[in-house]
Amino acid sequence: MPLLIVLLGVALLIFMIIKLKLNTFVSLVVTAFLIALMLQIPIAKIPTTIETGIGGQLGHLAVIFGFGSMLGQLVSDSGGGYRIATTLIQKFGRRWIQVAVILASFIIGLALFFEVGLVVVLPIIFIIAREMDMPLMYLGVPMAATLNVTHAFLPPHPAPTAITDILGANLGHVLLLGIIAAIPTIIVAGPLYNYFLHKLYPKVYRKNLDIAVLGEYKEFELDETPGFGISVLTAMLPVILIAVATICSFILPKGNPVNEFIQFVGAPDAAMLISLLFAVVTMGLMRNKKMEEISNSMVTSVKQIAMMLLIIGGGGAFKQVLVDGGISKYVSDLFAHTSLSPIVAAWLITAILRIALGSSTVSAMTAAGLIAPMAHQFGANSSMAALMVLAVGAGSVFGGHVNDAGFWMIKEYFGLSLKENFIAWTTLTCVLAVAGLVTVMVMAMFV
Repeated sequence: MPLLIVLLGVALLIFMIIKLKLNTFVSLVVTAFLIALMLQIPIAKIPTTIETGIGGQLGHLAVIFGFGSMLGQLVSDSGGGYRIATTLIQKFGRRWIQVAVILASFIIGLALFFEVGLVVVLPIIFIIAREMDMPLMYLGVPMAATLNVTHAFLPPHPAPTAITDILGANLGHVLLLGIIAAIPTIIVAGPLYNYFLHKLYPKVYRKNLDIAVLGEYKEFELDETPGFGISVLTAMLPVILIAVATICSFILPKGNPVNEFIQFVGAPDAAMLISLLFAVVTMGLMRNKKMEEISNSMVTSVKQIAMMLLIIGGGGAFKQVLVDGGISKYVSDLFAHTSLSPIVAAWLITAILRIALGSSTVSAMTAAGLIAPMAHQFGANSSMAALMVLAVGAGSVFGGHVNDAGFWMIKEYFGLSLKENFIAWTTLTCVLAVAGLVTVMVMAMFV
């Protein structure tokens, strides 16, 4: 019965989102209420459970998510993203152009969400593809794979940050292990997949495409953009601060004043705030922008993520109902008596939800609530908990299709038919998710 209730709830959620076209946040909250009733949670306690789920999820995440979005917007509006991409491409040349695209996408992807990163990077590689007489798809595959990996694996992106909190993992551990896992995953899902897709399905590698669907895009003159070094430093500063704090926590004694200061600066909330203030100076004031213009960019960025924050809160409500209703413990116990490793179980549950729900964030959040007891048995800050976060992230990108916004963005931007998009993009997300799982399982043998 517990699993049947979950299946009914998920089916209802899919029905409301896909068939009724009801807002995802509203659908999540409605589903959470109905599942709470079916799980016989006392009626008087249901509102408290919902509020606890939403508040507990957003209380910590809203600061990181909000500051991260503002940082990304400032880097983009100043032309910093354009400078990063064009400089790398110029340095690497035609032979290593895919490597340049991967590095540019990775750096930009650390500060921007998948959809936003796609809009920022795509016009740049479109120009490069035209100049080098290359098919846009040849550069688009490694770009999209890299942006997807950073979105799924690496804080401060919303899903991995939220999952880290739910599973009780250390954010620094997730970041460091995530960067390590990202490298082979991107190689397999980027250049390697690109090679075989080009051999087996060359018709999608067309030249001189029209990407008017991008809409208005600000053209930058290279000399009016920030320098390459300061652009990279600004985009990556949160990652640098968190990573340094994590490393110092291992090599410096606890209670050491220097270590305590570093841990304060490298705490996610503080790191994001410091990085944002740094971006205000480097991407704003040093570019002769007025504070009013800088503030407008920040407001715009928050408006873009407002609904995403609510969706994450709705996912938290759904998760809390599953926990309070005993479903989470039931599923954990069920998998505890199987031969599946916690990493495989985390990936499998998330992948199934991803196919059903479309949203990588919602599927990851829902899965994290189900597997939380399995992760907690390893103890706080354990490496296994961090690897389970990455397994959930890998599963959350599996099988992107018609219920995923990214599916339609790729179709329109690359001028693909529906069939071509299924073959090229849906297969890519499957390869990426499986490569991520294999990488995490190999890493589990050494940590």
